[in-house]
Amino acid sequence: MKTILAIDTATSAGSAAVCRGTKLLSENYFNTGARHAERLTAAIDRALIDADLALEEVDLFAVTRGPGSFTGVRVGMAAAKGLALALNKPLVGISSLQALAMNAAGCADQVCALLDARKKEVYAGLYHVRQGRAAACCPERVASPAAIVERISETTLFVGEGAMVYRELIESALGTRARFVEGPLNWPRASMAALLAAADAQMFQPGDGRLVKPVYLRASEAEIAWQKRRSEEALQG
Repeated sequence: MKTILAIDTATSAGSAAVCRGTKLLSENYFNTGARHAERLTAAIDRALIDADLALEEVDLFAVTRGPGSFTGVRVGMAAAKGLALALNKPLVGISSLQALAMNAAGCADQVCALLDARKKEVYAGLYHVRQGRAAACCPERVASPAAIVERISETTLFVGEGAMVYRELIESALGTRARFVEGPLNWPRASMAALLAAADAQMFQPGDGRLVKPVYLRASEAEIAWQKRRSEEALQG
């Protein structure tokens, strides 16, 4: 069984977890806002200490690749890539929405994972969680909550901070077909990313980390501003 160190910093919460196969050995979780760069190294160290492991004993690294906070995703990605490269170990990227949907393991209904994307939009993914794995029903997307909800006709369990923010809208549109999780289940966990990585652990090889890219689903504020300037300059001749 592979020993996996997983990192999640895609939302306001963050965590580091160590698993051996599908057995969770330790997890260090924090939800202190946008302070991932300050907290992540300590969370990784604590998770390894609690698992009674040295960093060199990790066989595979996993990281949530987004969507989510642009800064948070970059922090986690940089840390995971740095560790995998330094130790010449494999790295796998896991969707933060897929990891979030794993919090609904055991649910027979469709699961809708929603993260607040600001600007009155959400990052959304639809899943069925079967045999300990969240399988996507359709591609992930960013859209208004109303646009996501209008495509849903069956009983659905909503999970994520986006579901918390837009719960009233969702309940108004779907009534009793909408169900919700509570409390800490509304944030992704590194342990769930590790479980997803464990299912395909044998497939990954050292150097794979170079292929892992962040998934934002939409352009950052800086990219939008840059594109706007380019358009204005083009119009001015």
